[in-house]
Amino acid sequence: MLKAGDIVRHFKRETLSAAQLENEPNMYLYEIMGEAEHTESGETLIIYKPLYGEGRIFARPKEMFFSEVDREKYPNIKQKMRFEKEN
Repeated sequence: MLKAGDIVRHFKRETLSAAQLENEPNMYLYEIMGEAEHTESGETLIIYKPLYGEGRIFARPKEMFFSEVDREKYPNIKQKMRFEKEN
């Protein structure tokens, strides 16, 4: 299971060319900051920040964060889960 401090990659990283990765080596890489509870619904959210761009912080429902890649929409993606730990 992923935890705070882990670096994860979004499945769309697979769509980048070698030139794009050379230009922006951290594209689609994120650091998990932790979990939070939505104050209204009680839903658990994963808090994470990109290792590229302006340094904004994002939240995504835990169920969505740990979901599998939509094979109908992205049939050529090899990664199984939406986010996986970066080696």
